[in-house]
Amino acid sequence: MEREKIVITGVGGFTPLGNSPEEFWSGLIAGKSGIGPMTLCDPSDYPCQIAGEVNKFDPGQYLHVKETKRMARFSQLAVSAAIQAMDMSELIVTPGESTRMGVILGNGNGGFPTTESGVRTMIEKGGMKVSPFFMPMILPNMAASNISRILGIKGYNSTVVTACSASNQAMGEALEVLRRGVADVMITGGTEAGISHLGLSGFCSMRALTTNNSNPGEASRPFDAKRDGFVPAEGAAILVLETEKHAIDRGAKILCELAGFGSTSDAFHPVHPEDSGDGAMRAMEQALGDAGITVDDVDYINAHGTSTQINDAVETTAIKRLFGKRAYNIPVSSTKSMIGHSLGASGALEAIPCIYSIVENIVHPTINYQFADPKCDLDYVPNRAREMNVEVVLSNSFGFGGQNACIVFKRYS
Repeated sequence: MEREKIVITGVGGFTPLGNSPEEFWSGLIAGKSGIGPMTLCDPSDYPCQIAGEVNKFDPGQYLHVKETKRMARFSQLAVSAAIQAMDMSELIVTPGESTRMGVILGNGNGGFPTTESGVRTMIEKGGMKVSPFFMPMILPNMAASNISRILGIKGYNSTVVTACSASNQAMGEALEVLRRGVADVMITGGTEAGISHLGLSGFCSMRALTTNNSNPGEASRPFDAKRDGFVPAEGAAILVLETEKHAIDRGAKILCELAGFGSTSDAFHPVHPEDSGDGAMRAMEQALGDAGITVDDVDYINAHGTSTQINDAVETTAIKRLFGKRAYNIPVSSTKSMIGHSLGASGALEAIPCIYSIVENIVHPTINYQFADPKCDLDYVPNRAREMNVEVVLSNSFGFGGQNACIVFKRYS
C-alpha cells in the first residue's frame, strides 16, 4: 500500500541573513554573507573573532517579557520561529486537535551562554545566587518544551541532540512519527545559540574554527582550497509538517513534500569523519531509498559543507561514491558559506533554501569559491545563484561522533 505523503505547509526562521524565511532566502540568492565581527561575547583572547549572529532579534515581538526572561536564547529563537511557521501555515491549535500535534527539535548545546553565566555566578557569588530558572533555561529539551507549552501542543514531544546532524535527524524523526499515525501535525526543525567564551574555548582549542578575522565575509569558503575552519553561527528554523490528508482537509497551501530520511553512524572517531565517506554515503543512500527515488532523480544537493579541510573532502568523496559519474552533473552548494555553521540548527536552516529552491526553481551559490581543490572537484555552484528546474533536493548533515542524517525534499503533486 502506498504511504501517505508528508507535506510542508509553513516555515519560520531567524538567521544571520535575516529574521524571516523570505529575507534569508533573498540574501542567499544574492550571495550575501551574514558573517561579521563577534558581538555576543568578547572574542579578543581567541584566534577566531567572527561569527554568524542573528542581528536585531527582539523576542518581545513574539513572547511576553516574563517568558523571555525565563528562556535561554536558543529557546527564544525556536519559539519565535515556530510562531512564524504557524502563521505561514495558517494552522490553528484547537483543544480537539492539540493531542494530535507534536514537536521534535534538534539542537547541539542547549543554553551554552547561560551555562557559562551560571557557573561564573556560582564561583564569584556562591551557588545560592544562581537563578532558580537556570536548569529549565539550559536543558536542550526546553526549546521543544517551550514551543509545546506556549502553542498548546499536547502530542508527541522529543528533542534530538546529535551535534551537527541534530535538526536533520529531528525532521526525519518527525516524518516517521507522522507516517506511524501518531500525529497529524509535527512542528520540527532546530535551534542553536551557543556563541560564548565556553563554546569558543572548546572549538578554538581543537583548531576547528577559521582565523580569517580580517575578512569576515570571505572566511567561510566550503570546498575552496584555502578553507581553514568553520565560522561559528547561531539561528533557528522551524517547519510545519502535516499528513497530506490533514493539509488538504483544512485547505492549506502546500510548499513541498518531505519524502525521505536516512541516518547512519561512522563508528570511527569522536570528531573526524571516516576517510572513505562510507557512513555519509549510506545515509544519503537510505534517504533516497526511503523517498522511493534513485540517484538519477536528484536535481540538487544542499551540502553539509562546513569549510573544514577534512569534512568537505570526505563529503565530496561520499557523493562521488554514491552518484558515480553523475555526481559531476549535480549542483552542490553550501548554505554555510554565507551564514557559517550553526551546529545543531544547521540542517533546519538549510531546509529553508531546499524548500525555496523547489518553489522558485533556483539554487543558491557557494560563495567565496576561488581556488580549486583537487579533492573537491564537483559543481559547487560557485559565487552566483543558478536558475534551473528543481524537483528533488537532497540535504546532508554530518555531526561530531560520526552521526549522519540526510533528508529528501520533493516537489508536491
